Amino acid sequence: MNTTNQHYNPVLLVHGIGDTEAVFRKMRNYLQDKGWSVYALNLVPNNGNVGLDVLAQQVADYIAATFELEQTLDIVGFSMGGIVSRYYVQRLGGIDLVQRLITISSPHHGTYVAYGSWRPGCEQMRTHSNFLKDLNSDAVTLKDLNFTSIWTPYDLMIVPANSSQMPVGTQVIIPVASHPWMLTDSRSLAAVARALAEPMRTIKRDRQFGYTHNYQKSPLDNDNI
Repeated sequence: MNTTNQHYNPVLLVHGIGDTEAVFRKMRNYLQDKGWSVYALNLVPNNGNVGLDVLAQQVADYIAATFELEQTLDIVGFSMGGIVSRYYVQRLGGIDLVQRLITISSPHHGTYVAYGSWRPGCEQMRTHSNFLKDLNSDAVTLKDLNFTSIWTPYDLMIVPANSSQMPVGTQVIIPVASHPWMLTDSRSLAAVARALAEPMRTIKRDRQFGYTHNYQKSPLDNDNI
């Protein structure tokens, strides 16, 4: 293990719907090899049977039980896990502890795929859901930390794919052909490591519209959410 990066925050990985913490095996090993202390939890149930706010409380409880009271940390949330993590940061006091929040292929503005289920967690991830409207109403809160959204324009789980875009922070577009591959593609892993290693920006930064790092020119033109 790299022992030269003791200043890194611990990293908590939060999985998506239908997954467990095992989905992060490759990413966890990758980050540990680069010197990070990596943690993960299993959200229960993981099938949408409860609201994302309930799952976010599980994240809050895990952090309270695992880390020292004022320990700062970074979170990487995949798909649904990114929305759960945002709720923890924006609604459950996580903003006081989390310094870097990275979401990977998360439906920040909903996904039409969620209309295929009436489970509470799925309903909350529908486009124009009241849950997401409320969470996005003060997304400016995310300017108080290093926020990064990593996504692929070829995502068939996040429909439309540009639902993963946010008006704050950094976006990284990686042309990966599959939703789950976003956790194993070497470009995704490198992007996560860069975001975790990035120095904290000042809270007073003017980043209302963020900035974009593209691995390719975005095919979305101006038709962005």
